[in-house]
Amino acid sequence: MNQGFKLRYDELRENDPTGAADKQAPVGHGHLYTGQSYARSLCFVWPDGKRVLMNYAYFVSAEFDIAQEKNWIRLNFSTAAILLSGYRLEELFLQLLEHVPRIIEVIDERYTDVENSIVGVVTDITIERKDT
Repeated sequence: MNQGFKLRYDELRENDPTGAADKQAPVGHGHLYTGQSYARSLCFVWPDGKRVLMNYAYFVSAEFDIAQEKNWIRLNFSTAAILLSGYRLEELFLQLLEHVPRIIEVIDERYTDVENSIVGVVTDITIERKDT
């Protein structure tokens, strides 16, 4: 008798055949994906409430420029190019390599404390639609 059978037998005796081993980590409502999922999307949010959703399946390439105090990341999707501007965006760029971010929010520049902040801050998002 193998170990897996013993555990499943105990779960059946406790009337819980769908034990914790079969459950996946929930996606949650945070700004990052925490578990495995097949369909991942990236939501861009502006201060006025406007939202744009792009699927990672159509994410082609990214470019990161750290040359100045205000950084930028250019995301190329098959239907649009998205330019993110802000401060300390290197960590966000590295997260985009693994398709981890779920939501990227614009924060008004007057509310950012760049000198004391340790996390990246996106201050502007520009979308350029591509002709298809």
